[in-house]
Formats: sequence, structure tokens, C-alpha cells
Amino acid sequence: MPAITVDDLTTLSRVRAPGLGDQPRPVRQVTTAPQGYEGEGFPVRRAFAGIELRDLDPFIMMDQMGEVEYAPGEPKGTPWHPHRGFETVTYMIDGVFDHQDSHGGGGTITNGDTQWMTAGAGLLHIEAPPEWLVQSGGLFHGIQLWVNLPRSDKLIAPRYQDIRSGEVRLLTSADAGALVRVIAGDVAGHAGPGSTHSPMSLVHLTLEPGARVDLPWDVDFNALVYVLNGAGSVGVEGRPLRAGQTALLGAGDYVSIAADSTQESRSPRLDVVVLGGRPIREPIAWAGPFVMNSKSEVLSAYEDFQKGRFGHIPAG
Repeated sequence: MPAITVDDLTTLSRVRAPGLGDQPRPVRQVTTAPQGYEGEGFPVRRAFAGIELRDLDPFIMMDQMGEVEYAPGEPKGTPWHPHRGFETVTYMIDGVFDHQDSHGGGGTITNGDTQWMTAGAGLLHIEAPPEWLVQSGGLFHGIQLWVNLPRSDKLIAPRYQDIRSGEVRLLTSADAGALVRVIAGDVAGHAGPGSTHSPMSLVHLTLEPGARVDLPWDVDFNALVYVLNGAGSVGVEGRPLRAGQTALLGAGDYVSIAADSTQESRSPRLDVVVLGGRPIREPIAWAGPFVMNSKSEVLSAYEDFQKGRFGHIPAG
């Protein structure tokens, strides 16, 4: 997995062990992501399918893109499409993705990079593999997370954050058996590079077989654990969790995750995404690429899109 790694985990700062009186977060629900296709036909898993929006808040949805090995000519992306009222967070684990928008923003992300796009008031946007990758084929794997914006920020000016793999905050577990990549938010006083409108944390963990990590987690945040690959368990109750499954956790001070001692050869380690945030607790009106607070605001977004107020597709 080309996402940033470290040869010797013992050189990293260690996540503190739970303190006296700290409570583990119990498992409230485990769901299995259905598989489908997005854009021009690339495979995705809908990570949060079956979880109520009120339990996801401030998140809207998350897709695992791939993991797929494309033959030459097969790589696919999305056509031009609009967004308003939220943020898209694209974390590329394997492969390359180009982004471009109607305001001149965008860029290229590759192994371990993240692009944080605040759609805000609205833009047109395209995501696609570069032409050389279409011709050669190759591995494609990542996630895209939709983060809601509070009412006060729904119509702010669009902007980008390009977070390179080398900027991600790297930590290890108390026993140095897990690599902790903090992309955004704070883990036990160690902050990631991502700047967020809604207070939240986004972490990618890789656990060696048999390893365990007790990850301190903000008590004001919800908590979700999604398995990218491998097999393990979550919670002190040891609830089994495998690739394509999400665990919704209850209240507590830390998230407990363990990797099975034996893993499949194709997935020799357990990789999970841990995320959570402070709920916004505002009404949500969600229709396609628009996430607003009311039906009338969604209708206004469609009207603005149809009248060209999100900008125009660049020539060429």
C-alpha cells in the first residue's frame, strides 16, 4: 500500500495509553457496505449505507473507491458535475487522480495525498485519471468523504487544500504495532495538517497482525471505523470487523481496534479509517450534489446551476 509508511515505527511518537477512568467506546452498530459504480463506471463501496444521517453528522457519506487493478484503457473518473453546501475529502491510497474545477482550482493527488475541496457557494468539478494512466492501466484505491458545512458556511467561497503525504502527522501505538496517520483533527495532542470548518478528525491506521491500538478520541465527537482491508475487531467487546464493514461507536474516551493474528496474503495487515466530528445538529436537505438546510435552498442551487452561476467548464 503506497500510502505513506515508516520502516521503523519505534522512531515515532507514541499514542498514550488510556488513563485511569477513561471509558472505551462501545459498538452500537456494524454495517456492510454495498458495492456499486460511480461517475463513468469506477467501482465503489458505500461505506455508510444503513447508518442514519443523525448518527453520521457532520458527515454525509463516504465511498471507498476501488480497490481495483485497471487494464490499459479501463481507468475511469467522473464527468463535470456541480457541488454546493459541503466539502469533499479525497484521500488517494494507490494510483493517481486529477481534479479540476470551474474556478481554476484543482490539482493532482497520488499515493497518500489528500485533496480537501470546500465547494461552499458552488462550483463545477471533474475528477479523472490522467491520460497516461488511462493508457497504461494500474492500481486505483482511495476514499472520498463528504463533510457537511454549517449553515453559516454554506455559501462561502470555494477553496482547496492540497495535503501531501509528507505532511501527514505520523504516530504509533503504545506497543509500536500500528502506524497512525493523522490527516485532520487532533489525536492526543498531535494535530494533522487538514483545516476543517466542522471540528472533526480523520485518521488512517495500519495494524500489524495481532496488534492493538487504543486511540484517544474527543468526547464531543461521534466515532466511526471503516475497514479498507484485512480483518480484526473493534471495541473492548471484540466485535469482529472485516473489509467493507463500518462500526458506529457510542460515547467514550477512546476507540479500541485490534488486528486478527492471521491475515490473508493479499491483505497482510489491517487497514482502517477512523473518523468522527462534532455534530452540527442542523436540518439537512440533500439532493444529489447539493447539501443544504431546506428544500427551497436545494431548488435554488439547481436553478443557479442551470443558469450558469457555478462557473463554466474551461475550454479544452
